[in-house]
Amino acid sequence: MTGYYLIIGVSMLISWIVSSRLKSKFEYYSKVHLKNGMSGKEVAEKMLRENGIMDVQVVSVPGQLTDHYNPENKTVNLSEAVYMQRNAAAAAVAAHECGHAVQHAVGYSMLQLRSKMVPIVNISSNLLQFVLMGGIVVMAMSGNKTILAIGVVLFAITTLFAFITLPVEYDASNRALQWLKSTGTVTSEEYEGAEDSLKWAARTYVVAALGSLAQLLYFASMLMGRRD
Repeated sequence: MTGYYLIIGVSMLISWIVSSRLKSKFEYYSKVHLKNGMSGKEVAEKMLRENGIMDVQVVSVPGQLTDHYNPENKTVNLSEAVYMQRNAAAAAVAAHECGHAVQHAVGYSMLQLRSKMVPIVNISSNLLQFVLMGGIVVMAMSGNKTILAIGVVLFAITTLFAFITLPVEYDASNRALQWLKSTGTVTSEEYEGAEDSLKWAARTYVVAALGSLAQLLYFASMLMGRRD
């Protein structure tokens, strides 16, 4: 299992570096105040309205980096800081989450696929560690690889989900940035801050997907007979 722990360690280190960079970017661009004086809530409501979306509510949720769009109850959920603040970082996050609402409204195919996968991914995630560890133990004791094979399939499902998430997130950011720029909601300086913030946010998803793929390949190689 040395290889596995090495993969986990490297993945965690890269994830920490990217997350730290993301936080520093948001802290920096939180000081770039919007000249139009709009809050994250107001930016979100404006983007929804100008995209013809009238049935989505913008609400505040507790926590930090808890921003998300909920397609089930049609709400754009903004963390307290984003909801109230009037800066480039808040505008970027608010517009990005509204990008998901626009995806939902226009029937963006990758978002629909991702949503359909959520139930099976939740089940796979809950069973994954138990099945993998059980499969490794059974294989070591009896040579039977059936349980491990099931674990690899479950891991493949979660990895596929991570990669499907990438175009969904990038597309939402592109929609957000295009709208911010085309409507003149932000100045050129503010736009650069919003763009930089969303780029680093997207990179967290890339790191997660690649980390998941690396772990999947490790367990797949174990299934095929290769070991540390």
